[in-house]
Amino acid sequence: MSFIHDDFLLKSDAARALYHDYAKGEPICDYHCHLPPQDVANNRRFKNLFEIWLEGDHYKWRAMRSNGVAEAYCTGEADPYDKFLAWCKTVPYTLRNPLYHWSHLELKRYFDIDLLISEDTAREIWDEANEKLKSDDLSAHGILKNFKVKVIGTTDDPTDSLEHHQAIQDSGVETKVVPTFRPDKALNVDQPEAFNIWTDALAVVAGQSIDSFQTFLAALKSRHDYFHEMGGRLTDHGLERCFFATTTPEQATAIFDQARSGKAASAEEKEQFAFYVMREVGRWNAEKDWTMQFHIGAMRNNNTRMFNQKGPDIGFDSTGDYSQAQTMSRFLDSLDQTGQLSKVIIYNLNNADNYIMASMLGNFQDGSVPGKIQLGSGWWHLDQKEGMIDQMNALSAMGLIAHFVGMLTDSRSFLSYPRHEYFRRILCDMFGQDMETGEIPNDLSLVGPMVRNICYGNAERFFGFDL
Repeated sequence: MSFIHDDFLLKSDAARALYHDYAKGEPICDYHCHLPPQDVANNRRFKNLFEIWLEGDHYKWRAMRSNGVAEAYCTGEADPYDKFLAWCKTVPYTLRNPLYHWSHLELKRYFDIDLLISEDTAREIWDEANEKLKSDDLSAHGILKNFKVKVIGTTDDPTDSLEHHQAIQDSGVETKVVPTFRPDKALNVDQPEAFNIWTDALAVVAGQSIDSFQTFLAALKSRHDYFHEMGGRLTDHGLERCFFATTTPEQATAIFDQARSGKAASAEEKEQFAFYVMREVGRWNAEKDWTMQFHIGAMRNNNTRMFNQKGPDIGFDSTGDYSQAQTMSRFLDSLDQTGQLSKVIIYNLNNADNYIMASMLGNFQDGSVPGKIQLGSGWWHLDQKEGMIDQMNALSAMGLIAHFVGMLTDSRSFLSYPRHEYFRRILCDMFGQDMETGEIPNDLSLVGPMVRNICYGNAERFFGFDL
């Protein structure tokens, strides 16, 4: 039997029935990812296995560095095959790391290759996969069609022109590709040089001058409006923790003016300004019936030497240990008090905070939407088997997992769609175990539709993408 087989990870009859009869055939709503829109617009064709599998994958780079691989084979200028070979040499050492499962799932689902990845099989895998990459089925559009991807939510800065999204809409591709509004750079008044460059770019794309805090907010809102016109229905916010501080319009204006003059905001001023802007965005979301996503808890760019050499997002980020409960509660409450709290998803990166975040949800459910406030799927360092199970156990204990909107790739790679399969197998095994032990009824007619909805249906109904 091959390593990746029909019943991979499914350890009971109930789990196998749930997966094969209710989960496996569902389409994919990948409502949050980092796929480059231009690759979809251009129906990118990949020259070789390095381009589609290793290019930009900081998960693999972290493992390779841990295996003693030099940086030249990660982010450096080594030959593509040599980089691939360095990865294949690393894979046998990733046992019990999710990369071992993911990599073999990807190899099987995209290329129908059953070989275990190693130095000995590298050349055979490289040659066979590269030959198959010539097929239309493995172009960007072919992949989206074959994996039944109904929706992609990319992650886009407010200053992005969205020209690639327009090109996608004009291309006729069946997958709906929508932008997600991520205004993190609008908060950086503690870094005035970068903030002013970004604000000037915002003025250009919004087609208006920004000479005051009010015109800054107006320009930002005009982009939010345009994202809506282009099909966007979510914002995303990557934060160490949520912001909250009592802030008047006059205070926010003074902090903005100070940053525009080149003076950095203090930590207290940054908190005040960021809360004010975030609350405004939250109000716009409620006005348009959008969903507000919080990716909470990453400690980024820990390695100063490598940041100075290579920049951000290359695999030197980890789980942070921040105080989360009070500011999250007060931020959500500030919107709820005025009836302007939109749908919310909180993605937690620290396992220790799962129950803090899961219990937070019940404070702001208002009966208007099933699962209005969501505990998002385990992400980044937690988007692996143990992290997914812990997240779902916390959600089950504190809320209603029946309304969970399920998995997303959060990925820059077109080879990441088997992560949905991985999640579905884990989900079915978890429910199947409970059925087999009698903790929930051994009744497929009860459990099966719930599993099916978590895999796709809940997300389709929740986000309102007009499919």
